[in-house]
Amino acid sequence: MAFETPALPYAYNALEPAIDELTMQVHHDKHHVGYTTNLNNAVKGTEFENWDVVKILQNLSKVPESSRAAVRNNGGGHYNHTLFWQMMGPHKGGQPSGKLLDAVNAAFGSFDKFKEKFTQTATTRFGSGWAWLVVKKDKKLDVYSLPNQDNPVSEGDTPILGIDVWEHAYYLKYQNRRAEYIGNFYNVINWDTVAALYSKAQ
Repeated sequence: MAFETPALPYAYNALEPAIDELTMQVHHDKHHVGYTTNLNNAVKGTEFENWDVVKILQNLSKVPESSRAAVRNNGGGHYNHTLFWQMMGPHKGGQPSGKLLDAVNAAFGSFDKFKEKFTQTATTRFGSGWAWLVVKKDKKLDVYSLPNQDNPVSEGDTPILGIDVWEHAYYLKYQNRRAEYIGNFYNVINWDTVAALYSKAQ
């Protein structure tokens, strides 16, 4: 079964002013569709075309070396963006509550300190990549960045929040002002989705 790019769960302009309509159109319809298409091409005719994308990313060593880079990059791109659209939403933002907030406070000291670490991690990611809030194997939270389209599932961790800091995610609106884009990202985080992913990882 071929991988498919999911439709956005909201309108292209729903995240304005944090993320503009044109960026969402290009990001979803061009970049994400491109990753999905390239992933399908990379696994076509192999056993991996019937695997779940998470299983593929957890078992990259089993992918033949000749196609491993394409599967890693495009499989990661497809999965990362599928998560990314769900982690945001219109009229969201604020902060988590309940068990997720307790876990954030335990791991980072406070929500504000989490934001500081997440912001610094996203800001200082050299070149293209992502910053992630993950649930580690010991069920504790951590923040780190990965290059390109790599995903924490390949590291044995469970991603529950991520921000895309590739230039295609923000350059049309923000140009070189990555920090401003990251700051505005907090206004569209869908903490309900993040909390659900956290609960599933427990």
